[in-house]
Amino acid sequence: MMLAWLFLLPFFGGIAAWLSGRGSSTLPRWIALGSLSLPLVGLLGWRASLEAAPASDWLAEVRWSWIPSLGITVHLALDGLSFLLVVLALVLGVVSVLVSWKGISQRVGFFHFNLLWILAGTIGVFLALDLFLFFFLWELMIIPMYLLIGIWGHERRHYAAIKFFLFTQGSGLLMLAAILGLHFVHRAQTSVATFGYLELLGTELPAAIGMWLMLGFFVAFAVKLPAFPFHPWLADAHTEAPTAGSVVLAGLLLKTGAYGMIRFVLPLFPDAAARIGPLAMTLGVIGILYGAVLAFAQTDLKRLVAYTSVSHMGFVLLGIFAGTPMAVEGVVMQMICHGLSTGALFILAGGIQDRIHTRDLDRMGGFWPAVPRMGGFALFFAVASLGLPGLGNFVAEFLVLLGSFEASRLLTVLAALGIVAAAVYSLWIIQRVFHGEPRTERNLTDLDGREAVVLGAMAVALVWLGLNPQPVLETARPTVERILESGAARAAYDPRGPVAPATAGVASFKPEETP
Repeated sequence: MMLAWLFLLPFFGGIAAWLSGRGSSTLPRWIALGSLSLPLVGLLGWRASLEAAPASDWLAEVRWSWIPSLGITVHLALDGLSFLLVVLALVLGVVSVLVSWKGISQRVGFFHFNLLWILAGTIGVFLALDLFLFFFLWELMIIPMYLLIGIWGHERRHYAAIKFFLFTQGSGLLMLAAILGLHFVHRAQTSVATFGYLELLGTELPAAIGMWLMLGFFVAFAVKLPAFPFHPWLADAHTEAPTAGSVVLAGLLLKTGAYGMIRFVLPLFPDAAARIGPLAMTLGVIGILYGAVLAFAQTDLKRLVAYTSVSHMGFVLLGIFAGTPMAVEGVVMQMICHGLSTGALFILAGGIQDRIHTRDLDRMGGFWPAVPRMGGFALFFAVASLGLPGLGNFVAEFLVLLGSFEASRLLTVLAALGIVAAAVYSLWIIQRVFHGEPRTERNLTDLDGREAVVLGAMAVALVWLGLNPQPVLETARPTVERILESGAARAAYDPRGPVAPATAGVASFKPEETP
Protein backbone atom coordinates (compact mmCIF):
# COMPACT_ATOMS: atom_id res chain seq x y z
CA MET A 1 0.00 0.00 0.00
CA MET A 2 2.98 2.29 0.60
CA LEU A 3 3.69 2.24 -3.14
CA ALA A 4 0.20 3.48 -3.95
CA TRP A 5 0.62 6.42 -1.59
CA LEU A 6 3.81 7.49 -3.31
CA PHE A 7 1.62 8.17 -6.34
CA LEU A 8 -1.66 9.12 -4.63
CA LEU A 9 -0.33 11.80 -2.26
CA PRO A 10 0.88 14.07 -5.10
CA PHE A 11 -2.24 13.17 -7.11
CA PHE A 12 -4.73 14.20 -4.42
CA GLY A 13 -2.40 16.94 -3.19
CA GLY A 14 -2.68 18.54 -6.63
CA ILE A 15 -6.47 18.59 -6.37
CA ALA A 16 -6.29 20.05 -2.87
CA ALA A 17 -3.82 22.72 -4.00
CA TRP A 18 -6.10 23.73 -6.86
CA LEU A 19 -9.17 23.98 -4.63
CA SER A 20 -7.32 25.89 -1.90
CA GLY A 21 -5.97 28.37 -4.44
CA ARG A 22 -9.36 30.01 -4.78
CA GLY A 23 -9.00 31.64 -1.37
CA SER A 24 -5.26 31.79 -0.79
CA SER A 25 -2.06 32.12 -2.76
CA THR A 26 0.10 30.68 0.04
CA LEU A 27 -1.83 27.56 1.04
CA PRO A 28 -1.35 25.77 -2.33
CA ARG A 29 2.41 26.11 -1.95
CA TRP A 30 2.38 24.49 1.50
CA ILE A 31 0.03 21.74 0.35
CA ALA A 32 2.32 20.98 -2.59
CA LEU A 33 5.39 20.99 -0.36
CA GLY A 34 3.75 18.62 2.12
CA SER A 35 2.43 16.32 -0.62
CA LEU A 36 6.01 15.74 -1.79
CA SER A 37 7.94 15.94 1.48
CA LEU A 38 5.82 13.37 3.31
CA PRO A 39 6.27 10.55 0.78
CA LEU A 40 9.97 11.42 0.43
CA VAL A 41 10.60 11.14 4.17
CA GLY A 42 8.43 8.04 4.40
CA LEU A 43 10.17 6.31 1.49
CA LEU A 44 13.66 7.01 2.82
CA GLY A 45 12.69 5.88 6.31
CA TRP A 46 11.08 2.70 4.99
CA ARG A 47 14.11 1.85 2.86
CA ALA A 48 16.46 2.39 5.80
CA SER A 49 14.44 -0.10 7.83
CA LEU A 50 14.80 -2.88 5.23
CA GLU A 51 17.45 -5.55 5.37
CA ALA A 52 20.49 -4.91 3.19
CA ALA A 53 19.70 -7.89 0.97
CA PRO A 54 15.95 -8.46 0.58
CA ALA A 55 14.86 -11.98 -0.32
CA SER A 56 12.86 -10.87 -3.35
CA ASP A 57 14.02 -9.15 -6.53
CA TRP A 58 11.54 -6.41 -5.65
CA LEU A 59 11.79 -4.28 -2.53
CA ALA A 60 8.01 -3.88 -2.47
CA GLU A 61 5.15 -4.98 -4.71
CA VAL A 62 1.38 -4.59 -4.81
CA ARG A 63 -1.19 -5.79 -7.30
CA TRP A 64 -4.94 -5.19 -7.66
CA SER A 65 -7.29 -6.35 -10.37
CA TRP A 66 -8.52 -3.50 -12.57
CA ILE A 67 -10.09 -4.79 -15.81
CA PRO A 68 -9.83 -8.58 -15.44
CA SER A 69 -11.53 -9.38 -18.76
CA LEU A 70 -8.62 -7.71 -20.57
CA GLY A 71 -5.93 -8.83 -18.15
CA ILE A 72 -5.27 -5.29 -16.92
CA THR A 73 -4.10 -4.87 -13.35
CA VAL A 74 -2.81 -2.14 -11.07
CA HIS A 75 0.63 -3.66 -10.57
CA LEU A 76 3.18 -1.46 -8.82
CA ALA A 77 6.65 -2.61 -7.80
CA LEU A 78 9.81 -1.01 -6.46
CA ASP A 79 13.35 -2.22 -7.03
CA GLY A 80 16.71 -0.48 -6.75
CA LEU A 81 16.39 1.38 -10.06
CA SER A 82 12.88 2.64 -9.49
CA PHE A 83 13.68 3.51 -5.87
CA LEU A 84 16.49 5.85 -6.95
CA LEU A 85 14.33 7.53 -9.60
CA VAL A 86 11.32 7.95 -7.30
CA VAL A 87 13.59 9.62 -4.74
CA LEU A 88 14.94 11.88 -7.50
CA ALA A 89 11.38 12.75 -8.55
CA LEU A 90 10.34 13.70 -5.03
CA VAL A 91 13.52 15.70 -4.38
CA LEU A 92 13.22 17.68 -7.60
CA GLY A 93 9.52 18.11 -6.92
CA VAL A 94 10.32 19.79 -3.60
CA VAL A 95 12.96 21.90 -5.37
CA SER A 96 10.42 22.96 -8.02
CA VAL A 97 7.92 24.09 -5.41
CA LEU A 98 10.56 26.09 -3.54
CA VAL A 99 11.96 27.85 -6.62
CA SER A 100 8.42 28.84 -7.64
CA TRP A 101 7.56 30.27 -4.23
CA LYS A 102 7.82 33.89 -5.38
CA GLY A 103 8.00 33.50 -9.14
CA ILE A 104 4.42 32.26 -9.63
CA SER A 105 1.78 34.81 -8.64
CA GLN A 106 -1.06 34.06 -11.06
CA ARG A 107 -3.41 31.06 -10.72
CA VAL A 108 -1.18 29.66 -8.00
CA GLY A 109 -3.48 26.78 -7.10
CA PHE A 110 -3.84 25.58 -10.68
CA PHE A 111 -0.07 25.85 -11.20
CA HIS A 112 0.63 23.51 -8.30
CA PHE A 113 -2.13 21.19 -9.44
CA ASN A 114 -0.37 20.73 -12.76
CA LEU A 115 3.06 20.44 -11.17
CA LEU A 116 1.91 17.74 -8.74
CA TRP A 117 0.10 15.77 -11.43
CA ILE A 118 3.26 15.76 -13.57
CA LEU A 119 5.14 14.37 -10.59
CA ALA A 120 2.40 11.86 -9.80
CA GLY A 121 2.52 10.57 -13.37
CA THR A 122 6.31 10.41 -13.31
CA ILE A 123 6.39 8.46 -10.04
CA GLY A 124 3.72 6.13 -11.40
CA VAL A 125 5.77 5.49 -14.54
CA PHE A 126 8.73 4.44 -12.37
CA LEU A 127 6.51 2.02 -10.42
CA ALA A 128 4.11 0.54 -12.99
CA LEU A 129 4.60 -3.07 -14.09
CA ASP A 130 1.41 -3.35 -16.10
CA LEU A 131 1.98 -1.98 -19.59
CA PHE A 132 -1.53 -0.54 -19.89
CA LEU A 133 -1.14 1.23 -16.55
CA PHE A 134 2.34 2.37 -17.63
CA PHE A 135 0.91 3.94 -20.78
CA PHE A 136 -1.92 5.57 -18.82
CA LEU A 137 0.56 7.21 -16.43
CA TRP A 138 2.91 8.08 -19.33
CA GLU A 139 0.09 10.07 -20.90
CA LEU A 140 -0.84 11.62 -17.55
CA MET A 141 2.43 13.58 -17.60
CA ILE A 142 1.79 15.21 -20.96
CA ILE A 143 -1.32 17.37 -20.44
CA PRO A 144 -0.15 19.04 -17.17
CA MET A 145 3.24 19.83 -18.71
CA TYR A 146 1.51 21.23 -21.79
CA LEU A 147 -0.55 23.51 -19.53
CA LEU A 148 2.46 24.46 -17.40
CA ILE A 149 4.32 25.68 -20.49
CA GLY A 150 1.28 27.16 -22.23
CA ILE A 151 -0.04 29.18 -19.28
CA TRP A 152 3.01 30.17 -17.21
CA GLY A 153 5.65 30.12 -19.94
CA HIS A 154 7.35 33.01 -21.71
CA GLU A 155 6.89 34.83 -25.01
CA ARG A 156 6.47 31.88 -27.42
CA ARG A 157 4.90 29.57 -24.87
CA HIS A 158 1.94 28.47 -26.99
CA TYR A 159 4.17 27.40 -29.87
CA ALA A 160 6.49 25.52 -27.50
CA ALA A 161 3.60 23.82 -25.69
CA ILE A 162 1.97 22.62 -28.90
CA LYS A 163 5.31 21.38 -30.26
CA PHE A 164 5.96 19.47 -27.04
CA PHE A 165 2.48 17.95 -27.15
CA LEU A 166 2.70 16.86 -30.78
CA PHE A 167 6.07 15.15 -30.39
CA THR A 168 5.27 13.38 -27.13
CA GLN A 169 1.67 12.47 -27.95
CA GLY A 170 2.54 11.21 -31.43
CA SER A 171 5.35 9.02 -30.16
CA GLY A 172 3.15 7.84 -27.30
CA LEU A 173 0.60 6.53 -29.78
CA LEU A 174 3.35 4.47 -31.42
CA MET A 175 4.09 2.94 -28.03
CA LEU A 176 0.40 2.18 -27.50
CA ALA A 177 0.28 0.35 -30.82
CA ALA A 178 3.38 -1.63 -29.80
CA ILE A 179 1.87 -2.49 -26.41
CA LEU A 180 -1.30 -3.77 -28.07
CA GLY A 181 0.75 -5.73 -30.60
CA LEU A 182 2.75 -7.41 -27.84
CA HIS A 183 -0.47 -8.19 -25.97
CA PHE A 184 -2.06 -9.84 -29.01
CA VAL A 185 1.04 -11.87 -29.87
CA HIS A 186 1.26 -13.17 -26.30
CA ARG A 187 -2.45 -14.00 -26.22
CA ALA A 188 -2.16 -15.90 -29.51
CA GLN A 189 0.67 -17.98 -28.05
CA THR A 190 -0.73 -18.64 -24.58
CA SER A 191 -4.49 -17.89 -24.80
CA VAL A 192 -3.95 -15.62 -21.80
CA ALA A 193 -4.92 -11.94 -22.00
CA THR A 194 -2.43 -9.86 -20.04
CA PHE A 195 -0.57 -6.57 -20.06
CA GLY A 196 1.69 -7.68 -17.19
CA TYR A 197 5.37 -6.91 -17.66
CA LEU A 198 6.56 -10.08 -15.95
CA GLU A 199 4.21 -12.27 -17.99
CA LEU A 200 5.16 -10.61 -21.30
CA LEU A 201 8.89 -11.01 -20.69
CA GLY A 202 8.91 -14.53 -22.07
CA THR A 203 6.96 -13.81 -25.24
CA GLU A 204 8.60 -15.34 -28.31
CA LEU A 205 8.55 -12.89 -31.18
CA PRO A 206 9.37 -13.50 -34.85
CA ALA A 207 12.29 -11.30 -35.94
CA ALA A 208 10.27 -8.89 -38.09
CA ILE A 209 7.42 -8.49 -35.59
CA GLY A 210 9.85 -8.05 -32.72
CA MET A 211 11.68 -5.31 -34.57
CA TRP A 212 8.52 -3.34 -35.36
CA LEU A 213 7.18 -3.65 -31.82
CA MET A 214 10.55 -2.67 -30.36
CA LEU A 215 10.68 0.40 -32.60
CA GLY A 216 7.31 1.55 -31.24
CA PHE A 217 8.74 1.58 -27.73
CA PHE A 218 12.16 2.87 -28.80
CA VAL A 219 10.84 5.90 -30.66
CA ALA A 220 8.55 6.90 -27.77
CA PHE A 221 11.41 6.71 -25.31
CA ALA A 222 13.91 8.33 -27.70
CA VAL A 223 11.60 11.34 -28.11
CA LYS A 224 11.40 11.79 -24.35
CA LEU A 225 15.13 11.24 -23.80
CA PRO A 226 15.54 13.10 -26.26
CA ALA A 227 17.88 11.35 -28.67
CA PHE A 228 19.05 12.70 -32.00
CA PRO A 229 17.11 13.17 -34.33
CA PHE A 230 14.01 13.22 -32.08
CA HIS A 231 15.12 16.28 -30.09
CA PRO A 232 13.68 19.38 -31.87
CA TRP A 233 10.93 19.95 -29.28
CA LEU A 234 13.31 20.17 -26.32
CA ALA A 235 14.96 23.58 -26.73
CA ASP A 236 11.67 25.40 -27.30
CA ALA A 237 10.00 23.66 -24.35
CA HIS A 238 12.90 24.46 -22.00
CA THR A 239 13.24 28.03 -23.21
CA GLU A 240 9.58 28.95 -22.81
CA ALA A 241 8.75 26.90 -19.69
CA PRO A 242 8.73 28.53 -16.24
CA THR A 243 11.69 27.63 -14.05
CA ALA A 244 9.89 24.79 -12.26
CA GLY A 245 8.81 23.39 -15.61
CA SER A 246 12.39 23.40 -16.88
CA VAL A 247 13.61 21.66 -13.71
CA VAL A 248 10.97 18.92 -13.96
CA LEU A 249 11.46 18.57 -17.70
CA ALA A 250 15.26 18.23 -17.53
CA GLY A 251 15.41 16.35 -14.26
CA LEU A 252 12.53 13.91 -14.63
CA LEU A 253 10.63 13.74 -17.91
CA LEU A 254 13.82 13.12 -19.86
CA LYS A 255 14.67 10.33 -17.41
CA THR A 256 11.43 8.50 -18.12
CA GLY A 257 12.75 7.87 -21.64
CA ALA A 258 15.99 6.37 -20.31
CA TYR A 259 14.09 4.34 -17.72
CA GLY A 260 11.76 2.97 -20.38
CA MET A 261 14.65 1.79 -22.52
CA ILE A 262 16.29 -0.01 -19.61
CA ARG A 263 13.09 -1.48 -18.18
CA PHE A 264 11.16 -2.34 -21.35
CA VAL A 265 13.13 -2.13 -24.61
CA LEU A 266 16.08 -4.27 -23.56
CA PRO A 267 14.36 -7.15 -21.75
CA LEU A 268 11.15 -7.35 -23.81
CA PHE A 269 12.85 -7.29 -27.22
CA PRO A 270 16.32 -8.87 -26.78
CA ASP A 271 17.07 -9.78 -30.39
CA ALA A 272 15.67 -6.56 -31.86
CA ALA A 273 17.55 -4.50 -29.25
CA ALA A 274 20.75 -6.35 -30.15
CA ARG A 275 20.30 -5.63 -33.84
CA ILE A 276 19.55 -1.95 -33.33
CA GLY A 277 22.27 -1.55 -30.71
CA PRO A 278 25.02 -0.27 -33.04
CA LEU A 279 22.66 2.31 -34.55
CA ALA A 280 21.44 3.41 -31.12
CA MET A 281 25.00 3.84 -29.86
CA THR A 282 25.86 5.83 -32.98
CA LEU A 283 22.84 8.08 -32.43
CA GLY A 284 23.99 8.57 -28.85
CA VAL A 285 27.43 9.73 -29.97
CA ILE A 286 25.93 12.00 -32.63
CA GLY A 287 23.72 13.50 -29.92
CA ILE A 288 26.73 14.11 -27.67
CA LEU A 289 28.65 16.01 -30.34
CA TYR A 290 25.68 17.63 -32.09
CA GLY A 291 24.24 18.94 -28.81
CA ALA A 292 27.61 20.43 -27.91
CA VAL A 293 27.90 22.17 -31.29
CA LEU A 294 24.39 23.58 -31.00
CA ALA A 295 25.13 24.82 -27.48
CA PHE A 296 28.01 26.91 -28.85
CA ALA A 297 25.68 28.51 -31.40
CA GLN A 298 23.14 29.84 -28.89
CA THR A 299 22.72 33.39 -27.67
CA ASP A 300 19.74 32.50 -25.45
CA LEU A 301 20.94 31.27 -22.05
CA LYS A 302 18.14 28.75 -21.52
CA ARG A 303 18.46 27.34 -25.04
CA LEU A 304 22.18 26.90 -24.44
CA VAL A 305 21.52 24.89 -21.27
CA ALA A 306 18.79 22.94 -23.10
CA TYR A 307 21.19 21.78 -25.79
CA THR A 308 23.68 20.66 -23.15
CA SER A 309 20.94 18.22 -22.09
CA VAL A 310 20.84 16.78 -25.60
CA SER A 311 24.59 16.25 -25.33
CA HIS A 312 24.52 14.69 -21.88
CA MET A 313 21.60 12.42 -22.71
CA GLY A 314 23.68 11.05 -25.58
CA PHE A 315 25.84 9.36 -22.93
CA VAL A 316 22.69 7.72 -21.59
CA LEU A 317 21.76 6.23 -24.97
CA LEU A 318 25.36 5.12 -25.57
CA GLY A 319 25.59 3.39 -22.20
CA ILE A 320 22.23 1.64 -22.39
CA PHE A 321 22.96 -0.06 -25.69
CA ALA A 322 26.59 -0.77 -24.81
CA GLY A 323 24.90 -3.35 -22.61
CA THR A 324 27.59 -3.90 -19.95
CA PRO A 325 26.80 -3.64 -16.23
CA MET A 326 29.36 -0.88 -15.77
CA ALA A 327 27.89 1.21 -18.59
CA VAL A 328 24.30 0.80 -17.41
CA GLU A 329 25.24 1.62 -13.81
CA GLY A 330 26.92 4.74 -15.21
CA VAL A 331 23.67 5.55 -17.01
CA VAL A 332 21.76 5.38 -13.72
CA MET A 333 24.29 7.68 -12.10
CA GLN A 334 24.11 10.04 -15.08
CA MET A 335 20.33 10.22 -14.82
CA ILE A 336 20.55 11.31 -11.19
CA CYS A 337 23.50 13.70 -11.52
CA HIS A 338 22.21 15.31 -14.71
CA GLY A 339 18.87 15.91 -13.01
CA LEU A 340 20.61 17.77 -10.19
CA SER A 341 23.26 19.72 -12.13
CA THR A 342 21.16 20.74 -15.14
CA GLY A 343 18.15 21.42 -12.92
CA ALA A 344 20.33 23.80 -10.91
CA LEU A 345 21.56 25.52 -14.08
CA PHE A 346 17.95 26.11 -15.13
CA ILE A 347 17.20 27.55 -11.69
CA LEU A 348 20.10 29.97 -12.12
CA ALA A 349 19.07 30.82 -15.69
CA GLY A 350 15.52 31.48 -14.51
CA GLY A 351 16.80 33.61 -11.63
CA ILE A 352 18.87 35.73 -14.03
CA GLN A 353 15.90 36.17 -16.35
CA ASP A 354 13.67 37.23 -13.45
CA ARG A 355 16.21 39.85 -12.44
CA ILE A 356 17.17 41.37 -15.81
CA HIS A 357 14.14 40.30 -17.92
CA THR A 358 16.18 38.82 -20.73
CA ARG A 359 17.91 35.57 -21.64
CA ASP A 360 20.11 37.19 -24.29
CA LEU A 361 23.78 36.42 -23.60
CA ASP A 362 24.81 39.48 -25.62
CA ARG A 363 23.21 41.66 -22.94
CA MET A 364 24.98 39.94 -20.06
CA GLY A 365 28.47 40.16 -18.65
CA GLY A 366 30.30 41.37 -15.56
CA PHE A 367 27.64 40.13 -13.13
CA TRP A 368 29.99 38.53 -10.59
CA PRO A 369 30.75 41.64 -8.45
CA ALA A 370 27.03 42.29 -7.99
CA VAL A 371 25.94 38.68 -7.42
CA PRO A 372 28.90 36.68 -6.06
CA ARG A 373 26.77 33.93 -4.52
CA MET A 374 24.97 33.37 -7.80
CA GLY A 375 28.27 33.40 -9.66
CA GLY A 376 29.80 30.89 -7.26
CA PHE A 377 26.91 28.46 -7.62
CA ALA A 378 26.89 28.92 -11.40
CA LEU A 379 30.59 28.08 -11.56
CA PHE A 380 30.10 25.00 -9.36
CA PHE A 381 27.24 23.57 -11.44
CA ALA A 382 29.00 24.43 -14.68
CA VAL A 383 32.08 22.44 -13.68
CA ALA A 384 29.81 19.66 -12.40
CA SER A 385 28.15 19.55 -15.81
CA LEU A 386 31.52 19.28 -17.58
CA GLY A 387 32.44 16.30 -15.40
CA LEU A 388 34.95 17.65 -12.88
CA PRO A 389 36.55 14.79 -10.90
CA GLY A 390 35.15 14.61 -7.40
CA LEU A 391 31.58 15.35 -8.51
CA GLY A 392 28.87 12.90 -9.45
CA ASN A 393 28.77 13.71 -13.17
CA PHE A 394 32.40 12.62 -13.54
CA VAL A 395 31.65 9.22 -12.01
CA ALA A 396 28.66 8.78 -14.30
CA GLU A 397 30.35 9.64 -17.57
CA PHE A 398 33.55 7.77 -16.65
CA LEU A 399 31.56 4.57 -15.99
CA VAL A 400 29.61 4.97 -19.25
CA LEU A 401 32.78 5.44 -21.29
CA LEU A 402 34.63 2.64 -19.53
CA GLY A 403 31.70 0.26 -19.95
CA SER A 404 31.16 1.24 -23.58
CA PHE A 405 34.78 0.74 -24.55
CA GLU A 406 34.44 -3.02 -24.91
CA ALA A 407 31.37 -2.58 -27.10
CA SER A 408 32.89 -0.04 -29.51
CA ARG A 409 36.25 1.63 -29.09
CA LEU A 410 35.66 4.09 -31.93
CA LEU A 411 32.32 5.33 -30.61
CA THR A 412 33.73 5.60 -27.09
CA VAL A 413 36.64 7.75 -28.28
CA LEU A 414 34.26 10.01 -30.20
CA ALA A 415 31.97 10.27 -27.18
CA ALA A 416 34.94 11.31 -25.04
CA LEU A 417 35.33 14.36 -27.29
CA GLY A 418 31.97 15.46 -25.93
CA ILE A 419 33.53 15.84 -22.50
CA VAL A 420 36.12 18.18 -24.00
CA ALA A 421 33.35 20.18 -25.66
CA ALA A 422 31.43 20.27 -22.36
CA ALA A 423 34.42 21.85 -20.64
CA VAL A 424 34.53 24.60 -23.26
CA TYR A 425 30.83 25.49 -23.38
CA SER A 426 30.38 25.22 -19.59
CA LEU A 427 33.17 27.68 -18.88
CA TRP A 428 32.02 29.81 -21.80
CA ILE A 429 28.69 30.30 -19.99
CA ILE A 430 30.49 31.61 -16.92
CA GLN A 431 32.67 33.91 -19.00
CA ARG A 432 29.75 35.37 -20.96
CA VAL A 433 27.47 35.93 -17.98
CA PHE A 434 29.65 36.70 -14.97
CA HIS A 435 33.01 37.99 -16.24
CA GLY A 436 34.19 40.69 -18.58
CA GLU A 437 32.91 44.22 -18.88
CA PRO A 438 29.23 44.85 -18.04
CA ARG A 439 27.35 45.29 -21.31
CA THR A 440 24.38 47.06 -19.74
CA GLU A 441 23.60 48.76 -16.46
CA ARG A 442 21.71 46.37 -14.21
CA ASN A 443 20.43 46.61 -10.66
CA LEU A 444 21.05 43.01 -9.65
CA THR A 445 20.13 41.30 -6.40
CA ASP A 446 21.99 38.22 -5.26
CA LEU A 447 20.40 34.91 -4.27
CA ASP A 448 18.12 35.08 -1.27
CA GLY A 449 18.22 32.57 1.56
CA ARG A 450 15.63 30.22 0.06
CA GLU A 451 17.42 30.06 -3.30
CA ALA A 452 20.81 29.59 -1.65
CA VAL A 453 19.55 26.73 0.52
CA VAL A 454 18.01 24.92 -2.49
CA LEU A 455 21.12 25.27 -4.63
CA GLY A 456 23.40 24.47 -1.70
CA ALA A 457 21.56 21.21 -1.04
CA MET A 458 21.85 20.22 -4.70
CA ALA A 459 25.58 21.04 -4.65
CA VAL A 460 26.13 18.93 -1.53
CA ALA A 461 24.30 16.03 -3.19
CA LEU A 462 26.59 16.19 -6.24
CA VAL A 463 29.70 16.26 -4.03
CA TRP A 464 28.43 13.26 -2.06
CA LEU A 465 27.65 11.36 -5.26
CA GLY A 466 31.14 12.14 -6.56
CA LEU A 467 33.03 11.15 -3.42
CA ASN A 468 30.82 8.26 -2.32
CA PRO A 469 28.94 6.84 -5.33
CA GLN A 470 28.92 3.29 -4.01
CA PRO A 471 25.55 3.42 -2.18
CA VAL A 472 23.82 4.49 -5.40
CA LEU A 473 25.68 1.95 -7.52
CA GLU A 474 24.98 -0.85 -5.02
CA THR A 475 21.30 0.07 -4.96
CA ALA A 476 21.04 -0.04 -8.75
CA ARG A 477 23.31 -3.07 -9.29
CA PRO A 478 20.84 -5.89 -8.48
CA THR A 479 18.33 -4.49 -10.96
CA VAL A 480 20.95 -3.93 -13.64
CA GLU A 481 22.36 -7.42 -13.24
CA ARG A 482 18.92 -9.00 -13.22
CA ILE A 483 18.04 -7.31 -16.50
CA LEU A 484 21.35 -8.05 -18.17
CA GLU A 485 21.64 -11.62 -16.91
CA SER A 486 18.09 -12.45 -17.93
CA GLY A 487 19.49 -13.29 -21.36
CA ALA A 488 17.38 -10.51 -22.78
CA ALA A 489 19.31 -7.31 -22.51
CA ARG A 490 22.85 -7.50 -23.80
CA ALA A 491 23.66 -7.02 -27.44
CA ALA A 492 26.27 -9.43 -28.77
CA TYR A 493 29.22 -7.17 -29.45
CA ASP A 494 32.69 -8.30 -30.44
CA PRO A 495 35.14 -6.05 -28.55
CA ARG A 496 37.89 -6.91 -31.03
CA GLY A 497 36.16 -5.32 -34.00
CA PRO A 498 32.80 -4.66 -35.62
CA VAL A 499 29.58 -5.51 -33.91
CA ALA A 500 28.87 -9.20 -34.06
CA PRO A 501 25.58 -10.42 -35.52
CA ALA A 502 22.93 -10.91 -32.89
CA THR A 503 21.17 -13.85 -34.44
CA ALA A 504 21.34 -16.13 -31.44
CA GLY A 505 19.72 -13.87 -28.88
CA VAL A 506 21.55 -11.85 -26.30
CA ALA A 507 24.42 -13.23 -24.32
CA SER A 508 24.46 -13.26 -20.56
CA PHE A 509 27.24 -11.18 -19.03
CA LYS A 510 29.08 -12.05 -15.87
CA PRO A 511 31.74 -9.69 -14.57
CA GLU A 512 34.31 -12.45 -14.19
CA GLU A 513 33.92 -13.64 -17.78
CA THR A 514 35.44 -12.17 -20.90
CA PRO A 515 32.71 -11.55 -23.52
